[in-house]
Amino acid sequence: MSAAAAVNQPQPKLLTIKLWIGAQELVTEIAGTPAEHERGMMFRKQMGEQEGMIFIFPQPKRTAFWMKNTLVPLTAAYIGSDGVVLELHDLKPLDETPATAASDQVRYVLEVPQGWFARHKLGVGTLIRAERGSLSETFFGTR
Repeated sequence: MSAAAAVNQPQPKLLTIKLWIGAQELVTEIAGTPAEHERGMMFRKQMGEQEGMIFIFPQPKRTAFWMKNTLVPLTAAYIGSDGVVLELHDLKPLDETPATAASDQVRYVLEVPQGWFARHKLGVGTLIRAERGSLSETFFGTR
């Protein structure tokens, strides 16, 4: 496959980790590098109900996500350093309008199938934990 063709393909499945959102367990791909952030869910045709993708940033910031070349409707949870959901944004397939965070304290973004939080009666203020402890312990080795 040529390099140009590879650009129009989904990135290979990333390493996964189990996350708990309330009592719900998700198998979540880890997008930790700028290249993984850029490709995200682009060109993928599905995401399972108990799957997600978490984007990890080195420092808290005001971020914005959009859906360039993304075919699956998603909900993006903007999460603070403490692992608490700060904001939820529903994202429409192929919509390049940025969903800009109101907060400048976003350290993680978790993408799940659109409506997942509502279906599980979870929302802003929910704590997210990983199989290895808190998100900061898991990804940065800090409490």
